[in-house]
Amino acid sequence: MKRFRVTVNGKIYEVLVEEVGGTVAAPVAAPAPVLAAPPVATPPPARPADPPRTPSPARPAAREAPAPPDMEAVRAPLPGLVVEIKVKPGDPVRAGQVVAVLEAMKMENEIVAPRDGTVAEVRTTKGVNVNLGDILVLIK
Repeated sequence: MKRFRVTVNGKIYEVLVEEVGGTVAAPVAAPAPVLAAPPVATPPPARPADPPRTPSPARPAAREAPAPPDMEAVRAPLPGLVVEIKVKPGDPVRAGQVVAVLEAMKMENEIVAPRDGTVAEVRTTKGVNVNLGDILVLIK
């Protein structure tokens, strides 16, 4: 038998564990929980500074310019990979029409137009990773 201390949902228990395959030991009653002092916060160990990163020119990022006041931005509702752009500048769109498809966590998410209008600008391309809130399409 080996004695271990296990924490479950913030409570500490001492348990005895029997190795299977040898002799059978007598059953042991479950011990009462052992109250322990609250954990003491220790600062994380210092780590060396990361080397400077160079931006990857292989993938263009979504532009950060804000939407003009006379246009409505269709923004990424979650971070993901743009797998399809279904509109181009000048296309008329209806409220609820799919304008782009994002893949996030192995699922494809259809991004729809919030209102009727005309596509003024597409600010992303297929294959680009976008962040939450990035502008995908502008509608006027």
